[in-house]
Amino acid sequence: MLKKRIIPCLDIKDGSTVKGINFEGLRNAGDPVELAKKYERDGADELVFLDITATIEERKTFVELVKKIAQELSIPFTVGGGISSVEDVRKLLEAGADKISINSSAVKNPELISDLAKEFGSQCIVVAIDTRFVNGLDLVHIKGGREATQLTTVEWAREAEVRGAGEILLTSMDGDGTKNGFDLRITKLVSENISIPVIASGGAGTVNDFVKVFDETKATGALAASIFHFNEVGIQDLKQQLKQQKIKVR
Repeated sequence: MLKKRIIPCLDIKDGSTVKGINFEGLRNAGDPVELAKKYERDGADELVFLDITATIEERKTFVELVKKIAQELSIPFTVGGGISSVEDVRKLLEAGADKISINSSAVKNPELISDLAKEFGSQCIVVAIDTRFVNGLDLVHIKGGREATQLTTVEWAREAEVRGAGEILLTSMDGDGTKNGFDLRITKLVSENISIPVIASGGAGTVNDFVKVFDETKATGALAASIFHFNEVGIQDLKQQLKQQKIKVR
């Protein structure tokens, strides 16, 4: 069985780390390079960097910032935001990213997943899915959560796997930033319907939320932002408590 991973996330806007609730009301959470160093020290298993307005602003991810952060890390580093071509990915991998995350561009052009997997290997292709429960359906959202699609979440996760994604980063928009706990229902649904690893995201507030998501779903990683940024939960302490609950962590 894969050991569970604890993954802090840096949501980046205008070069700063930000955090909101349900993808809105963003507030500053600090310098991304300093936070990356801190998470490396604290024992994070991986780090995710998402340039959350790159797609809306129709620009590329901040390559220079990626480079600065990568220089501080020895843990796996995933980068997403505004990635839409093989060339974009090549630049980010050269800047020090280990994996890349695609969302809107993959929905608009599913072939992109296959192209990237072919070029760089599935192990470095993460498909991020922002999902919201709308009128009885789990719908995939794009453009930083601003636009609903007609794709249902489980079907899209399955297609992403078939096309060569190595991992799914599943964010519940309903849970995002609320600290009410991970969305166990959708995480369970997705993780039981595909065979590639699923990272649960959106809603972490307490140590118990991590215990539940690992106990009650097949998620292999759990991602959080504000509780780590604002020192509400420490990564070392979290891992210690997970071990006490007989959950195998790295």
